[in-house]
Formats: sequence, structure tokens, C-alpha cells
Amino acid sequence: MQDRLFIDGKWEKPRRGGTLDVIDPATEEIIHRAPAATYEDVDRAAKAARIAFDSGPWPKLSGNERAAYLRAIAAKIEEKRHSLARLEVADNGKPLPEALWDIDDAAGCFRYYAGLAEELDTSPEEAIAVGDSRFTSRAVREPLGVVGAITPWNYPLLMVSWKVAPALAAGCTIVLKPSELTPLTALELGVIAEEVGLPAGVLNILTGTGQDAGQPLTEHPLVDKLAFTGSVVTGRKVMMAGAQDIKNVSLELGGKSPFVVFADSDIDKAVEWIMFGIFWNQGQVCSATSRVLVEESIYETVVKRLCEEAAKITIGNGLEDGTLLGPIVSKGQYDKIMGAIDRARQDGATVAAGGGRPAGLNSGYFIEPTVLTDMREDSYVWREEIFGPVVCVKPFGEEADAIRMANDSRFGLAAAVMSADRDRCERVARAFRAGIVWINCSQPTFAEAPWGGYKQSGIGRELGRWGLSNYLETKQITSFDADEPWGWYIKG
Repeated sequence: MQDRLFIDGKWEKPRRGGTLDVIDPATEEIIHRAPAATYEDVDRAAKAARIAFDSGPWPKLSGNERAAYLRAIAAKIEEKRHSLARLEVADNGKPLPEALWDIDDAAGCFRYYAGLAEELDTSPEEAIAVGDSRFTSRAVREPLGVVGAITPWNYPLLMVSWKVAPALAAGCTIVLKPSELTPLTALELGVIAEEVGLPAGVLNILTGTGQDAGQPLTEHPLVDKLAFTGSVVTGRKVMMAGAQDIKNVSLELGGKSPFVVFADSDIDKAVEWIMFGIFWNQGQVCSATSRVLVEESIYETVVKRLCEEAAKITIGNGLEDGTLLGPIVSKGQYDKIMGAIDRARQDGATVAAGGGRPAGLNSGYFIEPTVLTDMREDSYVWREEIFGPVVCVKPFGEEADAIRMANDSRFGLAAAVMSADRDRCERVARAFRAGIVWINCSQPTFAEAPWGGYKQSGIGRELGRWGLSNYLETKQITSFDADEPWGWYIKG
């Protein structure tokens, strides 16, 4: 495990020499001490990225040349698949099968953007029809510049890949600040960058706290773009910091996503997708469908089955065979989730399943899969993101009621609908005020499709061609092609 920062192609100690305790959430033991960057390290990294962009070869390479590096990174991630996945289990807590899935997706993300980098060579510009035949005009896409990327702890390497891969494909240089809770695989990406010969300064990796490293990165004058994934509270701070220099900003923030289940749904399929939508990754998913709306005629049946199946989930250390629910990432997050469950009880909600520490797991940040019912629409647990294995379930009467309740949120990241009636599914999907909508499923994510939300769930889109556009500027180039003089001031 790395104990230095990756700056300008070299491994460097933090100028102030600080460290961060990396804690295994399954055991509460310190497993590593990662380097803690501060302003001086951010400044070195930003300067390295600036030089690499302004004077280095990276933005001048062809898309094909950049694609070769991206594919080499993807191959190295695949080669180190098992070791990277075990690191993610150790510092995040998720079950090993989930971690392996995430590592595969990270490799796939780099490979996907390699293909889009190549397409930049075949369609680098677009001709524009203008209203004067004496002129020709075209739009040219160019790399945006130096990117400051700040990523969360719930998908450590995958969320890094969502930003680093398209930024590299576009020709940008990057200063990456991963979450201080899960720094291990981000640092390993620096090892991979070194192994594939990525030019110095193109990717810089700084582990550190938000206050000591994240804030100086958002405020640094040499950074052209800020790409952030995390909470709404921190997203506001990133946006305010970016406003000082009018930086380009993209934000992927929180959610309180609804899942509407109609009475003609298959009960077993509905319960399976409800569980996948909230218990995958311990519910620590920005798009988790944590508000479930069930048509009244099947409400009691769905709740009963959901509670029964939730109680069967195997909880434990993510490295143990059969584990499907690991620990919460940190003590702070554990306390926040347990506090939300206690608040739900105080507000009159019913804890229909779970709600406490699993029997026999006396250490580690473990929480039972929890089902809440009977909460008010204005209650904290119904309206606020809990970011844990806690699902709120309410009944609805008519389709219009379900749509109203689903959209009554300051968030708009994702939504899901389940019904045997495809026309109704399409109608409800169109009515949702959310950036990602699932029909008869919840949570599938593909590198090719746009990812992002409405309202306070963020600004901009990641993934797909939209993700590449995040890191490109558009330049207009217009030529006067006529032989005759313009003749406005000087007459021929």
C-alpha cells in the first residue's frame, strides 16, 4: 500500500509529513496510514498539471495515442483485479463480489473512453452553415485544461474512473483528491499510471482531508475545471469556490430516489429489485431507491415479503464467503444512520425490520437491513438522504398520487417504476423529475449512458458522450473566404 503522494510522475512525501488512518470498517482496526496532503502539496500538483497541459505532449497527442494509454490502464486494472478488489473491501467494507464488479466496471470505463478518444480523431470538428456565403465556420472541440477532481468513498476506484478516464481521453491533465476514508485504490492508480508510462504531471493523486486538500484544490487559480461527486453540502462549497474564478463546474450530488410499484407487478421480482435498490453497497449509493411507493392493494404483501427477505441477508466481513451486506464505511457514517433510525422512531415511524446492530457482530460498523413504514411525508427519513441500508415504504392510491409523492423532493437523481403495463411504465417514467429512470429494475448503470440528476442532485452529466463533453471546450473558427474586399471602411 502506498504511503506517498503521486505528483508530477513521482512519489513524494507530504510537505508537512502528515498521515491519515485508514480503518477497516469490519474490524475497526487501522490497516494503513496514508499520506495527508495540504495546500503546499496541492500547489505542487496543480503546477505540475498546468505545465503538463500547457507545455507537455498530452493535449497534443492524437486521440489514438491517448487511447493506447487508456487501454493500457484498463489492462493493468484487470491484471490487478483481485488485489484491488480486496483493498476496496478493506477500506470500504463492501462484499468482495461487489468490489470485483466495481473493479471490472472501472476497467470497462477506461476502455470505453479509449474508444471515444479515437473518435475525436475522426470527428474533431463540425462544419456550421452560416447565413453569408462569403464565410465558412466550424466548431472545434479542444481539451478544457487542468481538472480538479474530488471523488467519494462509496465506489473508490470506480468513481475515480468516471472522472479520470474521460478527462484523459479529452486531453486534460488532472489533480485527483479521493476521499480520505478510502484512499487505497486511488493511490494504486498512480502505480498503474507509472507502469504504463503516462507522461509526468498528467495525473496527480493527493490523499487528504476536504479541509486541508480538497478546499485548496477547489480554490487553486491554476485549475480550470472542478468535477465533484459527494454531498449537497460540500457540493455547494465546491460551487462557491469555483465561482470565484468562474471555473467550469460539474457536480454529482445526493438523492432520495423513489421506486413506484404498481399492483400488477410480480411480487417476488418487485421485492428483489427493491432490495437491490437499497441494500447493494450497504445502501451507500447516491441513486439508491430509498423511498418505495407501493400501490395500496399489494402494500401489506410487499412489506411482509420485504421484511422476510431482508432478514435473510447474510451480514459480515466482506471477505467472508456468502456475505451480501458488509459494514458501513466509517464510525461517523454509522452514527449518522443509527441517528436517523432513532429519529424515525421518535417521529412515529414503525421499524418493520432491522433497525439495529446484527446479533453476534459486536465490533465493526454493522447495521441490519432496515425497513421503515408509517412515516409522514414531511418526516426527516422520508425527505433526507440517509445513505445506508434503510428503506422507507409508503402506500399510494392512484397513479397521480404516486407521481406527486415521487416528485415531491429537492432531489432528482434517479427514479424507478415497476408494472406489467409498459405504457404505464413509459408514462410514469416521463413524468418523473429525475435524470436517471429505471423501468422494472433499479440501479443498473452503463458507461455508455448519461448519469446525473435534476434539482439539487447536481449539474451536468457523467458517463457516455456527455461525460467526455464535460472535459472539452468548444471553439468557433470562422474564415472570410471571398476574393473581394470587405469594404466597410476602405472602399474599393
